[in-house]
Amino acid sequence: MNRKEKNTRKSRSVRVDSVRMVLKHDKAAVISLFLLGVIILFAFIAPFLPIEPNATDIANRLREPSFRHWFGTDEVGRDYFARVIYGGRVSLLAGFLAMLTSLTIGVAVGTVSGLCGGIIDMVLMRIVDILHSIPWMILVTVVSIFFKPGLKSIILVIGIFTWMEIARLVRAETLSLKEREFILYAEFSGVGIWKIITRHIIPSVFPTIIVSATTSMANAIMTESSLSFLGVGIQQPMSSWGSLLQSAQGTMQSTFYMALIPGLLIIITIFAFNKLGNLLRVFVEPKIMNDEKE
Repeated sequence: MNRKEKNTRKSRSVRVDSVRMVLKHDKAAVISLFLLGVIILFAFIAPFLPIEPNATDIANRLREPSFRHWFGTDEVGRDYFARVIYGGRVSLLAGFLAMLTSLTIGVAVGTVSGLCGGIIDMVLMRIVDILHSIPWMILVTVVSIFFKPGLKSIILVIGIFTWMEIARLVRAETLSLKEREFILYAEFSGVGIWKIITRHIIPSVFPTIIVSATTSMANAIMTESSLSFLGVGIQQPMSSWGSLLQSAQGTMQSTFYMALIPGLLIIITIFAFNKLGNLLRVFVEPKIMNDEKE
């Protein structure tokens, strides 16, 4: 085994030990990540379960939880457990695709801005500053009004207007990388900007991208839930956790659990993704753990 392989294994061992140390002292992270795993598992296997989220039964409307209907039934007799499972599937899908859209735009803008510099950097950063100065929730809500409500629209709206922070992070990393020898040599050798970005810049900032992805995922789920709660997101008969919260408003006094269940799932999911981001930070940069100890 050569020295490079030994150093790689040693670095990997240090990172794994750092993550284990965090999990050992942070029981909330362990519990939340376990619950997130269960939520994601149910979202994946939902189509294979013997449940129908849109089957109505007016004779059994607003039934309390029972062995037949674990979470009861809603205002038109639909099984609420099925609605919650499929709602989680939609919320996670919307969050994931919106996160990918946001990451794609943010990474592209950040790398081009940091690598090119000059007038291109100035123009792109002024656009980022303008968009970032507007409260994102207000911006996304106003823009979503002009789109036809639905899953595709909400993914595009969230992804297109939540990439600014990622662009700033990637730009800062790129500005640091562009001064290093391997980037200077690539530019001197006549390598095109596209190859420099794909072969050198993005692989080097990939840890930052991965950590940012978890935060972006949590924000996207929260935004989707907020928009659906306001009535400009997911529409009937499709359900998401946010739309379930909106539907539960009319029966809060008699069936408070219909709002409690999706609300708790949103909180757990967002909390778990934030904890996952902290673990990835420690895995990518184990020295963070040592700094916190000191």
